Amino acid sequence: MRKNSERIESLSKFEEVIDYKFKDITILNRALTHSSYANEHKKSSISYNERLEFLGDSVLSLIVSDYIYKKYPDYPEGDLTKLRAAVVCELALAYIAKNLKLGDYLLLGKGEEATGGRDRTSILADALEALIGAIYLDRGLEASKQFVINLLENEIIQAAKEGDLFTDYKTKLQETLQKTSKSKIEYKIEKEVGPDHDKKFYMSAIINSEVCGRGWGRNKKEAEQMAAKEVLNRMGVYYE
Repeated sequence: MRKNSERIESLSKFEEVIDYKFKDITILNRALTHSSYANEHKKSSISYNERLEFLGDSVLSLIVSDYIYKKYPDYPEGDLTKLRAAVVCELALAYIAKNLKLGDYLLLGKGEEATGGRDRTSILADALEALIGAIYLDRGLEASKQFVINLLENEIIQAAKEGDLFTDYKTKLQETLQKTSKSKIEYKIEKEVGPDHDKKFYMSAIINSEVCGRGWGRNKKEAEQMAAKEVLNRMGVYYE
């Protein structure tokens, strides 16, 4: 009973952080429950946030698309797509989640907790999408829109003004190759290290059958980005 009251108190504090009051706080609890926690409490049949993440991803994309379509009427389709991608990419969402201290309110399994899950990019980004999905279920699209725009408007404007909030090294590398050599690049997994809850992927970037860069990450996409970054560095195109 004490644990339940402590959890409700924690969720209420998070509602203050995000300036949103849920009609049904159990939806918020689900949005902040990671699958690793549910797996460790299988007998309790605890719901976790993956389905909400799926829903929130679509809601987020729609809201951001609608906003930038109306705000930037002169942008062609390609620029709108790049702008949206800069705002809703995993790194950008994790950055926003960290600002909200969202990780402090997550329910994680002991293994995930022990390996730094509260600060992991993929977990934070997924939880933020789940939160958006939860708000959509709780009060509908208009409430979701208000929440997302309040959360991301400054980032959207900054991205439109300055370019990508977070550099997409793969795209940068592809564009650079198209301008210089027309060579094609492919990415290949070299190895996977660690248990499922804390796996590292090691990736190579291959151009004309030659390994030109290597990188690692917590997921395949991140590893590809880091491999592409190394290739750019070797080509003299430097990114911090």
